[in-house]
Amino acid sequence: MNKTSRRATNDARTTAAQHIKTGSRVLPHLILVVAIVYFLAPVWWLLVAATKSNSGLFLGSAGPMWFDRTFALGDNLAQLSTYQSGIYWRWILNSFFYALVGGVGATTISVMAGYGFAKYKFKGRDVYFNIVLGALMIPATALVIPIFILMSNIGMTNTVWAVLLPSLLSPFGTYLMRIYCMSSLPDEMMEAARVDGAGELRTFLQISLPIMTPAITTVFLLSVVGCWNNFFLPQVVLSDPKLFPITVGLTQWQARSSAGSGAEQIWNLVTSGAFVSIVPLVISFLLLQRYWVGGLAAGAVKA
Repeated sequence: MNKTSRRATNDARTTAAQHIKTGSRVLPHLILVVAIVYFLAPVWWLLVAATKSNSGLFLGSAGPMWFDRTFALGDNLAQLSTYQSGIYWRWILNSFFYALVGGVGATTISVMAGYGFAKYKFKGRDVYFNIVLGALMIPATALVIPIFILMSNIGMTNTVWAVLLPSLLSPFGTYLMRIYCMSSLPDEMMEAARVDGAGELRTFLQISLPIMTPAITTVFLLSVVGCWNNFFLPQVVLSDPKLFPITVGLTQWQARSSAGSGAEQIWNLVTSGAFVSIVPLVISFLLLQRYWVGGLAAGAVKA
């Protein structure tokens, strides 16, 4: 085979390899595009619907996925502030309270429990941790009725404690913290701190806790989102509208709008209220994203 033939053969192989490589990239990108559209389409619809009036939601000329001629977001927000004496903002504050207190409490307990399971040896450790793993298998909705009966027996129904106390326990957070401590917190570092005279509390606060920051942020975010989106438990244990979180409150408005033609139609308040309710979560993720992303990689590095 002469030099020209070999060169042509090599060029053909290179071209074929480039086509295969390009083809192998098309499918993953196509899947990513489909996934992005799938997840962002509801958010886009909610954004568009929040800017429409009642008539615009059902009779708008631009269709459900585009803005109407009348931009009614300002009017909708004004109605949210006045409808039922502005109870919507009371629901928002309740959700902030439940999410903040529940998130901080669940994160604190998960950090201490996960750290203890990972770094201390005590009798029954594996049994207790297996119980925690077993709790992961139980759907949260299956525990709502037992929790209601328990709260009713101790007189805590229709109080903030009926929502907060169950939110303080996070089996998944405990599991995540244990795995992170085992993989990213060297025992040698803790032993060196103890040799230098540091007590257990000082070792935990000054040595272990800074290393655990990415995992703590992750557990905190997951706990806050879980408490903010909590719906079934507050709906069962609360009856006072002033104690409702935003999830239960908006559901009450949706049920009122769906009651029939004679009911009050406030779909514009439901959509605009739902849109406003997701803004705090988006801001939280944007502010804490760098800690969360760092934790995903840090857990993979072993000492």
